[in-house]
Amino acid sequence: MNCFKHFEEVIDTEAREAALKIINDVHTNGAYANITLAKTLTKHEFSEQDRRFITELVYGTIKTGETLDWIIGHFSQRSLTKIPPIILDILRMGIYQMFFLTKVPDSAACNQAVQLTKKYGHAGTVKFVNAVLRNAGRTRGKIVYPERDKDAAAFLALKYFHPKWLIARWLKRFGFDATEALCQANNTTPPLSLRTNTLKIQRSELLEVLGQEKVICQPSVWTPEGIICREYPSLTTLKSLQAGLFQVQDESSMLVAHVLDPQPGDFIIDACSAPGGKSTHMAALMNNTGRILSLDIHEHKLLLIQENAKRLGINIIETFAADSSLLAKNYAFQADRVLVDAPCSGLGVIRRKPDSRWRKTESMLTELPKLQTAILASAAECVKPGGVLVYSTCTIEPEENDQVIQAFLHNQKNFQLDSVGSYLPVPAEVDTLQLLPHIHQIDGFYIARMIRIK
Repeated sequence: MNCFKHFEEVIDTEAREAALKIINDVHTNGAYANITLAKTLTKHEFSEQDRRFITELVYGTIKTGETLDWIIGHFSQRSLTKIPPIILDILRMGIYQMFFLTKVPDSAACNQAVQLTKKYGHAGTVKFVNAVLRNAGRTRGKIVYPERDKDAAAFLALKYFHPKWLIARWLKRFGFDATEALCQANNTTPPLSLRTNTLKIQRSELLEVLGQEKVICQPSVWTPEGIICREYPSLTTLKSLQAGLFQVQDESSMLVAHVLDPQPGDFIIDACSAPGGKSTHMAALMNNTGRILSLDIHEHKLLLIQENAKRLGINIIETFAADSSLLAKNYAFQADRVLVDAPCSGLGVIRRKPDSRWRKTESMLTELPKLQTAILASAAECVKPGGVLVYSTCTIEPEENDQVIQAFLHNQKNFQLDSVGSYLPVPAEVDTLQLLPHIHQIDGFYIARMIRIK
């Protein structure tokens, strides 16, 4: 079950306390782990060793969430609901280190947890935390996990740290082996991917520049602009970023603009555009000529698009705060191409955000398709006859993907499906594209392309 890095060094209480505050903020206040972690590491001057440990402890503890609670339940006589949230998070951190970081000694994990409890609890909770962790260290071999053949969903959920409801869905759809492979893929750490800003530099040249900046990287096999970074310094230190030579963007996401196939001079609507990766990619493919209207319902998010466009040297993007489901009122039959990168469950990219898997609910797969359908229908009204409509999501669930498209085409006789495969940088014989992390080794993504025929 151990799929995390090992740490041999003894890390002091200050680093663990920083991790605890982040974890508690996520669990108690609904904060986002990556954002809170970045703020903490920027604010405090931790050593590189401590930064790595804090990152591992935060992401690992949050990712293994329900499995940690299940383990704690074996050693605690108290119901987890009766344990104060901050104390429960101290226990979770301790159990994570003891069970999943094999080179952190049990004694160090336990002692540091006790020190934190002295600060955030009282004498009774100190004794409680000490007893639970020491008992866990002595008798961990007595834990009995669910048997694969008797309860496959519970077995995989605990072994690979996924919600049981989601595992149950995937087992019905994919079977055991593929579901296990998907869970394993979701527990990997994805590499950083960059998109070359071809308005300023070619990929081969950027690879050389990045090499000089001590970035270990290689070309993407999926897109002609993509670069995969294996090792790199802080991005804020890279002059190439400041000069607008690249944009951080996932490989799967880069495929969307290629499928839309924007042409110089086009008028394009990006219906759900923030933070602007696809809009700026389209602008580059258009040689920064034409017009792109980038919409988002949240006005503050549009600032990200404006900032990225300025840094990349793009001036054809106009941002507009609006509800995308109301697009047709102002832009009926005006756009050459329209992109709907729809709000979705994000179940194709949960490896990128350790807390996201625990924020998902099965009800989302009933509620979101209604919103996706409404946005797609409104966006379709903006497409000129002969124009292109592309629908994309970062999920792998059919309710949000093929079923949305099938329902749309059933109700919209003016559109027909156009094969995605011939527009991909690496052509493939597919009508719609569904990428799966365990098969394609990139983010789960869906793309469909349609043509307005009248």
